Amino acid sequence: MRLPRLTRRRLAVALLLLLALGGVGWGAAWLVPLPERLSSPHSVVIEYRDGTPAHVFLAPDERWRVPTRTQDIDPAYLRALLALEDKRFAWHPGVDPLAVARAVVSNVTKGRRVSGASTLTMQLVRVLEPRPRTLVSKVIESFRAMQLELRLSKDEILANYLQFVPYGRNVEGVEAAALAYFGHRATHLSPAEIATLLAVPQNPNRRFPTPQNGARLKAARDEVARRLLEETALPLGPPEARARPEEVLAEVRNTPVPRELVPFPREAPHAAMWLRARRPELSRLRTTLEAGTQRLAERLMRDASAELATKGVHNGVVVVVDHERAEVLALVGSFDFFDARHGGQIIGFDTPRSPGSALKPVLYAMGIDRGLVLPEHLVADIPESYGGYAPRNFDGRFMGLVRMEYALSQSLNLPFVNLLGRIGVERFLGTLRQAGVDSLQPDPGFYGLSAAVGGLEVTPLELAGVYVALAQEGRTRPLKVLDDGKPAAEPRELFSPGASWLTRRSLALRDRPDFPARRQLTGMPAQVHWKTGTSFGHRDAWAAGSGPRHTAVVWLGNFDNTPSVHLVGSEAAGPLLFDLLEAVGPRGRASVKEDRVPPADLAEVEVCSYSGHLPTDACKDRKAVYARRSAVPTQPCPYHQRVEVDAKTGLAVSPVCRAGRETESRVYLTWPSSIRRWLTEQHRSLPEPPAHAPGCEPGGAEHAPEILSPSEGQVALLIPGVSADQQEVPLEAEAAHDRELTWFVNGKFLGKAKADERLWWTPAVGTNEILVTDDRGLSSRRLLVVRERP
Repeated sequence: MRLPRLTRRRLAVALLLLLALGGVGWGAAWLVPLPERLSSPHSVVIEYRDGTPAHVFLAPDERWRVPTRTQDIDPAYLRALLALEDKRFAWHPGVDPLAVARAVVSNVTKGRRVSGASTLTMQLVRVLEPRPRTLVSKVIESFRAMQLELRLSKDEILANYLQFVPYGRNVEGVEAAALAYFGHRATHLSPAEIATLLAVPQNPNRRFPTPQNGARLKAARDEVARRLLEETALPLGPPEARARPEEVLAEVRNTPVPRELVPFPREAPHAAMWLRARRPELSRLRTTLEAGTQRLAERLMRDASAELATKGVHNGVVVVVDHERAEVLALVGSFDFFDARHGGQIIGFDTPRSPGSALKPVLYAMGIDRGLVLPEHLVADIPESYGGYAPRNFDGRFMGLVRMEYALSQSLNLPFVNLLGRIGVERFLGTLRQAGVDSLQPDPGFYGLSAAVGGLEVTPLELAGVYVALAQEGRTRPLKVLDDGKPAAEPRELFSPGASWLTRRSLALRDRPDFPARRQLTGMPAQVHWKTGTSFGHRDAWAAGSGPRHTAVVWLGNFDNTPSVHLVGSEAAGPLLFDLLEAVGPRGRASVKEDRVPPADLAEVEVCSYSGHLPTDACKDRKAVYARRSAVPTQPCPYHQRVEVDAKTGLAVSPVCRAGRETESRVYLTWPSSIRRWLTEQHRSLPEPPAHAPGCEPGGAEHAPEILSPSEGQVALLIPGVSADQQEVPLEAEAAHDRELTWFVNGKFLGKAKADERLWWTPAVGTNEILVTDDRGLSSRRLLVVRERP
């Protein structure tokens, strides 16, 4: 057979080019850069913990191109692909000589192009660098294909083909096509799906899923399935239920082809944006997020948003953590990601906000660990001023003497401000940093005592880490959001197991203001301990707590700091927290872990039933409570006082005047001067121990009066334009109830007052020495600096 002259010339040119390619191609293959598109950035894929896509971003070139690994693709698809497109892919060097020879003979015989000789490698080159379909282009493609084969492994070539193969419009790659066509990844594909994914790239524009292309796509898919079945390259099912080829073909033909694209997954948008920004070098991020928990949290907040919007609350955040594994299961950044008017795209769970009272449990546990308090201790809740800072309770009222456990459950402020003063602000901040709170200002002295009641900022994610430590016997470790395959960090002890247990027990009390009213009717999820918080000015409402397996944090507010009277933690965030913990919690009593047995580091100690302190011989009623074995508070009960009195007059006597009198020992309750002073101002009184009988003044060593106001290190700032006599400073001291105190300022007599009374001083600019002395001559001094406010 004689070839046409034009064909002979083309073959000659092709042979010459191939010879030239063979002579210089080896060196050129290493000198010429690989196709630029090989390094094109992918679509970033955020995955749930089970590997299903949660969120897929468009690639920078506005294409859906999902990063692909051959081991993630259904092996049946790979076998079908090679059988259909490139049977000798495993051994050819980019150009298949047998396919070239077959194509030449076929095309020459028919006098037209009826068969190509493109390998998968050549097809990849054509996708990466589109050129006109000419003989010269074919030679260049052949060179490029052999270059890829020299510099890439077969697996890398196949992975790139699977990633760049066109599927119409801006969809590229088999993974993106599987998501867009069928709504799932290409890890498991049916015979009909395999045939569809092989048919479309042969003519993407005419077979892309649309109603107009439906008939063409179906015909092409069915033909591909027939050819694959002829070559036994289409799966017939498991060995125990293997179908006949004609049955599989019938099933394929009866399966509808996709006629429109399935929207790409766009769930957990705030978490997706946040993770992509944190790890820009990764194209596929496997998270610890759980699809069911994430969707539940989003639905819960979406359902609540409508009612909250009518109350002027437009943003809400949820964090859910599996506290046993310290893995984040759900992250909701706001009600509506697309609400541009209210900053819907702000990553709320990573935005620092004032926590209100939500950090009081940390102080509570720290106080127990250091032997400063027990849950049963009586503490003062009365007005106090700390260098111009005068904290008040949420309702503006004060309770007087309350138990520490009650102060926590009722979210009283003064007891925790006092406790922070005893613990130390920097030590408190150090504990928070150890728990993973990185939002704090690094400057020492930046924060004051207001840190106890919300005078700092934390993110909801950081607060979740703090409550995870309480749920996990005081142990903390970084919360995991990315499943990077690395072993979990070793936990560090933030609080002792005993302090954590006592704190959880106090946080589990239900007779408290932040217990949701409707839960009194519907019941409470098992073993929930929680705390709510409301920031100053009603700008933030918080609820944080834990159930048997999960820790959750709910924040409500407005990202632009707009206040709302409805932003109260107990009323707004608390009910959502309970709904969330109940929805994600274990079902059935058998699945609930008991938390009733105290840890081994706690021991029962006997205390005064009234004060909670170690009993003296004056404490008649006693009870057993739990305290840390190594940190039992040692202060004896200061409230019970045994007094020897004259049996006839009831007046107190001392050893110097006991002779000739009939005396008896009686027990009285005494209260600090600060409490007596506050009660007097409230027009209330308490019974007091008897006064001393004439000539029976006590002797011996007694404590000097202790100045309470002004406080140590206080600096008073005078307001410009306001007269000094309208900015008087209160002078207060702690002393025995029957002591008379004399006050001096800068050596000048100011006045006298009982221990339970307050004296006022008109401040003068400068450093002022304040001295108080009692009627026994015992005295105390304090310096007060007074400045004019700039």
